[in-house]
Amino acid sequence: VLEIGTNRYTRTFGGDRVTHSEVLHVANPGPEVTMLGDLTTAEHIAAECFDCIILTQTLNAIFDVPAALHTCFRILKPGGVLLVTIPGISKISRYDMERWGYFWSFTSASARRLVTEAGFPENQVEVAAHGNVLAAIAFLHGLAWEELKRHELDAQDPDFELLITVRAMKAETTS
Repeated sequence: VLEIGTNRYTRTFGGDRVTHSEVLHVANPGPEVTMLGDLTTAEHIAAECFDCIILTQTLNAIFDVPAALHTCFRILKPGGVLLVTIPGISKISRYDMERWGYFWSFTSASARRLVTEAGFPENQVEVAAHGNVLAAIAFLHGLAWEELKRHELDAQDPDFELLITVRAMKAETTS
C-alpha cells in the first residue's frame, strides 16, 4: 500500500492484510515517511508495484492533477485499487496553501472524468458525493461533526457535494 503523508488509514483499515506499507510526502521527511517525491512525476517509484494507493484530501493540493493520477495508474499493479477522497464544497486549508498550495475543489463529474482519463476503465470506477446543505454550512462555519446529529450528516443532497470519494480499479491486464 502507498499512502500520502501518513499511513493512518493503512494501519486503521488494512490490518494484517497489508504486508508492506510505504508513505510518500512531497517535502517533509517525517517519521512515517518512507519516500520523498512529487506524485506528478515520481520516476523513483517503479511501475506496477502497489496493490493499493490511498489519496485522502491530496489532489486538491496538487496543481497537475492529471499527471498525479497518471502516476497512480502507472504504479498500481493490474487489479490494484486507487482510493481517493477530495473536497467538493470547502474552505481553503491555510496549512496546505502556505506550504505546497491548495488549488482545487471537485465535483463528482470532474472526479470521474479525471480518473477515467488517467486510464482506469469506466466500469471499474465508483464515484460518490456526500453532503447536504446543513452539513456544508456546518463545515464552512467550522462546526465539528459531533455538533450535528447522525441523521443530519447522513442526509444526502446531490446539489451539495461536500466530499467526493473515488474507488478505481486498474484492469487485471493492460493492453
